[in-house]
Amino acid sequence: MATTDSDTRTLGLAGAVGVGVGAIVGGGILALAGVAFATTGPSTILAFALNGVVAFLTVLSFSELASRFPQSGGTYTYARKVLTVEAAFAVGWVVWFASVVAAVLYALGFAVFLVPFLEEVLVAAGTGAPPWIASRFALASYALGALGFYTWSLSRTASGGGAWATIGKVVVFGVLLAGGFWVWITDPPTSAELGTRFRPFFENGGAGLAQAMGYTFIALQGFDLIAAVGGEVKDPERTIPRAMMLSLGLALAIYLPLLVLIVAVGVPEGSVASAAASDPEILIAVAARNFLGPTGYWLVLVAGLLSMLSAMQANLMAASHFARTMAKDRTLPPLLAVRDGRRGTPVAAIRLTAIVVAFLIVAVPDLAAAGAVSSLIFLASFALTHAIAYLARHRTGDGRGFRAFAFPLVPLVGGGACAVLGIYQALAVPSAGSLTALWLSGGAGLYALYLAPRARSVDAASEGRDPSILQLRGRKPVVLVPIANPASAETLVTMAESLAPRGVSHVQLLSVVVVPQQGGEATLPRRIEDAQSVLGGALRAATQTNLRPEARITLCDDPWSEIARVAEASRCDKLLLGVGQLDGLLMVGPLEELLGKVSADVAILRAPPDWSPRDVKKILVPSRGGRTQSPVRARLLGNLCRTGEREVTYLSVVPESTSDRDVRRLERNLRRLGRDEVDGSKDWKVVLRDDLIAEVAEQSADADLLILGLHRDSRRQRIFGRAMLEIADATRCPLLMISQTG
Repeated sequence: MATTDSDTRTLGLAGAVGVGVGAIVGGGILALAGVAFATTGPSTILAFALNGVVAFLTVLSFSELASRFPQSGGTYTYARKVLTVEAAFAVGWVVWFASVVAAVLYALGFAVFLVPFLEEVLVAAGTGAPPWIASRFALASYALGALGFYTWSLSRTASGGGAWATIGKVVVFGVLLAGGFWVWITDPPTSAELGTRFRPFFENGGAGLAQAMGYTFIALQGFDLIAAVGGEVKDPERTIPRAMMLSLGLALAIYLPLLVLIVAVGVPEGSVASAAASDPEILIAVAARNFLGPTGYWLVLVAGLLSMLSAMQANLMAASHFARTMAKDRTLPPLLAVRDGRRGTPVAAIRLTAIVVAFLIVAVPDLAAAGAVSSLIFLASFALTHAIAYLARHRTGDGRGFRAFAFPLVPLVGGGACAVLGIYQALAVPSAGSLTALWLSGGAGLYALYLAPRARSVDAASEGRDPSILQLRGRKPVVLVPIANPASAETLVTMAESLAPRGVSHVQLLSVVVVPQQGGEATLPRRIEDAQSVLGGALRAATQTNLRPEARITLCDDPWSEIARVAEASRCDKLLLGVGQLDGLLMVGPLEELLGKVSADVAILRAPPDWSPRDVKKILVPSRGGRTQSPVRARLLGNLCRTGEREVTYLSVVPESTSDRDVRRLERNLRRLGRDEVDGSKDWKVVLRDDLIAEVAEQSADADLLILGLHRDSRRQRIFGRAMLEIADATRCPLLMISQTG
């Protein structure tokens, strides 16, 4: 799970607002306002206002989640807490792509605004602009050049040095608004002229308005990037919600008056829709020239260049944070989680993000297509954010920090609006839907073929270390503990307490009374009394822990079949068994039959009566680096390490004839296994020795717990192999055998 040290929090309120303003203000409206006006005419103003309402509702859900989970990673981090690891990967994959596509949009927007800037400069110099200056190749080159600069800049410093662009563009927009209203006041258009310019208000009816909302929703995106870098924000519970609302409010305070000015005084002749259709990319620049002259035109060009650069930088930074956070959870390759040793920047994550952005810059045909894809992706990710906010509040209550009002209306209305707009956008712009589907398909294949084993191990370890995740995910695991021997009752109860923390899990204690054969009915009352006594002792032990277990006694003919029946009837997640020695088929045969019947994870404990998991300091894990039992072992180790520091050693014993190459491979696999399963102290070693049993026995001599994995699936009938039984017989330290459900 993503964690953040307090000394990495360097952004105050001003810095957090700067991240949001840098991403929101300017780039989206300058790149897409012309497309919106061409689609729906003056009702573009209403489209932006309605998008503002949807964005405000989304800010409320984001603020609640950011206050509850103040780490970097944004929507992915929230999904990682509330959803399964597979669903969290899907969310992260979408959110990462959202910032990637937004960076593509702003890189291409920079290229589009650079063309008229260069043309004006060359004309002023008397040389004239060559025809190739606006070619598709030239536009891609400008965009790639800007991408390269900011990739280099972000690799050197965490902030990327984009503050100057953010301040500069806000100043330019302020001048632009002041000049526009000055012209309106000093030379106001007549009522008839205003009526003509604002009619027809809906150029293409309700469908045009909906399409314009879908196209331009990306113009209000950026507040979410504050949550993406939440791990670097000081006092995040208060700062992140305030920064989100301030950045969105500032953007709307600039956007809505500017759109009104474009219609009222920016297009003196004809309709704004026709003017936008002829030159949508630089409509605002043309409008500014109409009411402020050449100065207005240059102001918009400068504001456009600054806006595109700062928004691109903000989305590149956010995308690299998403990638790094996912890599720490192994839902992306772990190499992306590595920070530069000197500068502390996630260089690998930044470079991979830049590579994907560069590919899309070449692949996406134009600015409108990039805007359509960006808006669709962000609408999908924001709908997911609302859903996660609803689930988190519904499952855990109000909690602490910021809480959105009118629950559950905010996530339901906001999420529904985002989903409807997204679906409409996918249907209205099929290329956007197709690209999104292609990206999701590629992610599903990558996860299934490469990422899943390690991601599941890390996720299981996270659940063990932080049991509140189970509650957030709407789960309350059941641990079934059959107890037959009074001497082992306390040991099993304390072990169950480690596996099932109070409040998020449920423990069931089971005592099975075997009904005697015909003629032995007289002994049944005595057997029931013994079972009651055993459970009474177990319950007394439970009162000394945080457990509040349920206890039951059942009558049956076959205890092993009865345990399997109760396990399936209670839908238990874990079955904890206590055993003595494992030599001979008296125990092994019935145990194998039982393990073949139950679908739960199984833990089989052999330990002395006075043993407690709290006393465990050193844990030995013999392994060949495989992943078969990794999730259940990771969850177990997380549970044990939750209550104190443990030293975990992974041991692989191989024949002395093993090649150096194979030894290095095993060491690498053990190292990866340890890093995925254990958050604290761990070690790994490969020992060359032909006698596996003797080596494990010697290594376990000073261990407090030995953990062995049992392999069970439909293809293997023998669960306890010969080596397993010999290790159990040769070792004297407490032994825990674990098996993941087949």
